[in-house]
Amino acid sequence: MDNDRIIEIYTDGSCNPKYKIGAWVAIIFVDEKIILDGYENNTTHNSMELLASIKALEFIEEKKYSYKQIKLYTDSQYLTGLTDRKEKLENKDFLTKKGTSIQNADLVKKIIQYIEKLNIEFIKVKAHLKKTDTTNFNIEVDKLSRKIVRQCVDKLLKNNEI
Repeated sequence: MDNDRIIEIYTDGSCNPKYKIGAWVAIIFVDEKIILDGYENNTTHNSMELLASIKALEFIEEKKYSYKQIKLYTDSQYLTGLTDRKEKLENKDFLTKKGTSIQNADLVKKIIQYIEKLNIEFIKVKAHLKKTDTTNFNIEVDKLSRKIVRQCVDKLLKNNEI
């Protein structure tokens, strides 16, 4: 066990808004490179961004890795902004001005629970960067999540399910 270890996580989510099919991907660097992914129906882009991070953090917790800090890289402004909006969201009980629940309230609450109990640094990266000589895992999670969405849509179209 390494208490000085920094775990790095790269996440991304993608969604086809026409068919509301989304995918999420997380790459975790702990003892090795670990790729987690999944897809959802009837979803949104923000839901997939949040879910990618939640799944990665759940994995870290389930495996009981010891670490000093988690660095979570994402291109989601929505996700990186949650740390600053956490207190306001909690004070308003996750409700909008109209008194309805905010979008993705269940996922936002889960992320906030992780923010409160884990040492996470959210790092905002530019979306859809061009490939360079330097390995960029944000590009990899972006490509993987979009590929999963395309495969899901293609399968449903092929089977005349949409």
